[in-house]
Amino acid sequence: MIKSIISLCLLFTTFISVGQIAHKRKLSMLGSPFEVTAVANDTIKANEYIDLAVAEVKRIENLISDWIPTTQISEINRNAGIKPVKVDAEVFELVERAIKISQITNGAFDISYASMDKIWKFDGSMKVMPTEEAIKKSVARIGYRNIILNKKEQTIFLKLEGMKLGLGGIGQGYIADKVKNLLVSKGCTSGIVNVSGDINTWGKQPDGKLWNVGIVNPLNKNKVFATFPLEDSAVETSGSYEKYVIFNGIRYSHIIDPRTGYPATGVVSVSVFAKQTEIADALATGIFVLGVEVGLDLVNQLKGIECIIVDDKGKIHSSKGIDIKKYN
Repeated sequence: MIKSIISLCLLFTTFISVGQIAHKRKLSMLGSPFEVTAVANDTIKANEYIDLAVAEVKRIENLISDWIPTTQISEINRNAGIKPVKVDAEVFELVERAIKISQITNGAFDISYASMDKIWKFDGSMKVMPTEEAIKKSVARIGYRNIILNKKEQTIFLKLEGMKLGLGGIGQGYIADKVKNLLVSKGCTSGIVNVSGDINTWGKQPDGKLWNVGIVNPLNKNKVFATFPLEDSAVETSGSYEKYVIFNGIRYSHIIDPRTGYPATGVVSVSVFAKQTEIADALATGIFVLGVEVGLDLVNQLKGIECIIVDDKGKIHSSKGIDIKKYN
């Protein structure tokens, strides 16, 4: 359920036109690369917008991170099997939406994946596969159905002792959406938020053109195989092309199916396009686990969602609404 290095690249430069500039700042936040581009009348105003974005990231991180001990998510995890924890509406609603994604992906996406025993190693040190028994045991405490929400009391309770929530598969997308919404509310009419490859755009570049994103071929990272214009929309890519192991000729990715404990196979990259980065983020992981056929079937049933899947043979598959040839 953990994303790898992202196979997306933003295709633009810092444009200056009459009355407007696009100013970009690169940072390291959430343990990952973070970029914000704000279009404004001058650099001072653009920097004000970006400062707001950075503050918003820190605010949300201190609510939903599972590795900062003082967050509400950490409090929920500490009280697994003990008692419900009252949380802010923002946290409650995010977990509630995450569970809905679990339902539509049949558990292929599951924020209780953090309960998993880390028995797979993708650093080159693992020479034999874990046993079937060890794999089964590793996911014994995973299961979104054991996340109990009480809407009236606004509490979250994990039924099983040792259960843990981890919002890494949806939180970065959520943050990208929240930053965009904040900047728009403050008068920033155009920009990009890029939280480790969870990309959300709004407005246009100062020259009037749409923002563009290039999808990098995961089997040839120096080559962009498609370029897409983004108009007030988002894209996220999950990939396994750098972290995987091979046993008996089968390629096992570092993205693990939380239902079985086995790594996903057959796919090296999934890019999801949506209006909200949060949805793109969560679905990308779920689709990766579901595989090409089931993943595409799911996306083709969801309004406003499109995706591109690259399988482990390098073949590119796309949902009904995307004509790859048009964007080559």
